[in-house]
Amino acid sequence: YNFGRIVTYALMGALFGSLGHGFALAGLQRWVSLLLGAAILIGLVASPRLANTIPVARAVNWLKASLATLLQRRALPALFGIGVLNGLLPCGLVYVACAAATATGDVLLGVRYMIAFGLGTLPMMLAIALAGQKLQFALRFKLQRLIPVSLAIVGALLVLRGLALDIPYLSPKLPAQPGATSSCH
Repeated sequence: YNFGRIVTYALMGALFGSLGHGFALAGLQRWVSLLLGAAILIGLVASPRLANTIPVARAVNWLKASLATLLQRRALPALFGIGVLNGLLPCGLVYVACAAATATGDVLLGVRYMIAFGLGTLPMMLAIALAGQKLQFALRFKLQRLIPVSLAIVGALLVLRGLALDIPYLSPKLPAQPGATSSCH
């Protein structure tokens, strides 16, 4: 199951990293990072109002029906398929990870970022699966309150990156010319 999720995330990383690479070649990487970071921060404020207006219901219903079919099977390929489909379900954290994969501006970095995201979610997903209903509601509620905090941190980091403040690893200086790279001789 978890391997299927991570495979889906890696494919998303390739897609969004490729998209980010195109933006980088056009010299828009800095602006993409700024816009995605700002969108995440704005989305945190607006998400309760916009949650029911997004027209993805048909795709989600198809995913749910496919998941129900796979849940009836008790084979390893079915578990992998459940993981693959689960990776496609709407999730704010996945959206943020895809935004960050886009901001990498590179296909392989996007894949690596999304694999790291998937591996980072693995302990919690395993804990929830093993604990199941034994996990107290109060603890689940407390953990759920950390989601907006983590989204705000990622959004702020993307904005900082886009500002190109020449802070190593946090806000690197990005090339001014489209497609330009910095090098030393």
